[in-house]
Amino acid sequence: MQRTSILTALEKNGIVAVLRTESAEKALKISDALIDGGVKTIELTFTVPEADRAIKRLVEKYKNNSNIVVGAGTILDAPSAHDAFLAGAKFIVSPTFDREIASLCNLYQIPYIPGCMSVNEMKEALKSGSDLVKLFPSDIVGPAFVKDVKAPLPQLEIMPSGGVNLDNLADWYGVGCRIIGVGGSLMKPAATDDFDKVTKIAKEYMYVYRQLSEQHV
Repeated sequence: MQRTSILTALEKNGIVAVLRTESAEKALKISDALIDGGVKTIELTFTVPEADRAIKRLVEKYKNNSNIVVGAGTILDAPSAHDAFLAGAKFIVSPTFDREIASLCNLYQIPYIPGCMSVNEMKEALKSGSDLVKLFPSDIVGPAFVKDVKAPLPQLEIMPSGGVNLDNLADWYGVGCRIIGVGGSLMKPAATDDFDKVTKIAKEYMYVYRQLSEQHV
């Protein structure tokens, strides 16, 4: 799956679940619950112990389902990105922009989604080959920021991450965000091992996202 087809899959799936938890085993259970609920893009962060092992197991488990896309998040350096590639990650997400990671992702032809908070950072990410940037933390600036940035940079695709919930999902979609990162509000029940509730909330997110998609056709 090359970069263009991966990005197409990310947009088709819409919601990116940003998964942080205390163990690889729990990450796998949360991932299964999310996928059961229709959330098919998992960003498994490298703050999870043995994250590369969890990614490898997820990729292997769902290798026959091309709709499920597993990537690595909170990648801070190129060696970690390389470990993620070897585990089977199909995209790399960072909290900041890193030129070495960008070069490595270009080499392997997989999407690099760096965290950016300024127009200058976003421009540098574009110049380094990023087709999509992460607005992080997005709750600080809000959807209006995306609208303002896309005026001079209409070719820029922005994924908000941080503070996204069911109440403001439509606001982000309305300013042109088609790939949207969701973390705590989606996986909060996992803190008490209520994985059925995670599945229920995932279904709610996908229902709202599909409604928005139909309204904007």
